[in-house]
Amino acid sequence: MATSTMSKILIIYTGGTVGMIYDDKTKALRPIGFNEIRNNLPELYRMGIDFYVYAFNPPIDSSDMQPEIWVELASIIEDRYDRYDGFVILHGSDTMAFTASALSFMLENLSKPVILTGSQLPIGKIRTDAKENIITAMEIACSRHNGTTVSMVPEVCIYFDFSLFRGNRSKKYNAEKFEAFYTMNYPQLAEAGIDIKFKHQFILPPPVQPLKVHKELETNITVLKLFPGITRKAVEATLSVPGLKGVIMETFGSGNTNTQSWFIESIKKVIDNGAIVVDITQCDGGSVELGKYETSQHLMEIGVVSGHDMTFEAAVTKLMFVLGQGLPPEATKTMIETSLRGELTPIEVY
Repeated sequence: MATSTMSKILIIYTGGTVGMIYDDKTKALRPIGFNEIRNNLPELYRMGIDFYVYAFNPPIDSSDMQPEIWVELASIIEDRYDRYDGFVILHGSDTMAFTASALSFMLENLSKPVILTGSQLPIGKIRTDAKENIITAMEIACSRHNGTTVSMVPEVCIYFDFSLFRGNRSKKYNAEKFEAFYTMNYPQLAEAGIDIKFKHQFILPPPVQPLKVHKELETNITVLKLFPGITRKAVEATLSVPGLKGVIMETFGSGNTNTQSWFIESIKKVIDNGAIVVDITQCDGGSVELGKYETSQHLMEIGVVSGHDMTFEAAVTKLMFVLGQGLPPEATKTMIETSLRGELTPIEVY
């Protein structure tokens, strides 16, 4: 299958719909091993790629994805980084954007492609989208600039339904279409048709420094999603987690909340107790602009941090990552509001 001149790719099979079959007895989908996936994808052997497989056993349903598994994935890549030209992670689509976002922060100075993909239909189905997704993800992971060893996409990405997206800008928005993902606030990185057309102006530049892998994540955070009529009891219950380190607050429009005194006092209290509160918008598109309206002026005054245009998935995983660095509060806030891996657009760009 392989020669030393071929691109070497490591396929990391975690599980997900891509590796499931219908069980006639239980009448439900059940996971299968990678060997059965390989049997349904003979095209892998015709691609001229020297590929190897690391398979999780048993496979993991993406609904069971945990930060501990992100650390394991980062460690797998770190340990094998010098042996492969790129990495393809087969993953369930439901939490794929969380994993892609987390890995983007954990893999600092990444110079090789880490491409997550999966499918909406199991690989054994006749109309499956799994084959195209896997084959093209492999091709992208091998892609180099002409005559060089420089990767086309030295970052963590999601490939799905003919489109390549920055991982920490991605969101799953549809559970039924093959077009399951989009990036509302950032362009596609590549589009696959007869050829794969890379949009180089939107892709991160190759790093200068060597790979640095971060494995400390602070998971004692919570999410406060606002809605008209939210009660004081509900807010205080959400913020009463013992030892709470961080809060993702999903607000209206460009970062607005109600201005009732009890609400502002509740947020101020959790900040005074040492937690970092990050304001992101419930809208898929657009950005938080603290202070633009009076309804967000109070938040800025008490120390709420702007999440700018980060997705929910990026905000959650970035908060875990930054808190895991153990920095002083002001440095933590600055790091959250700074684009580390292209996950946010500074407000002055809008």
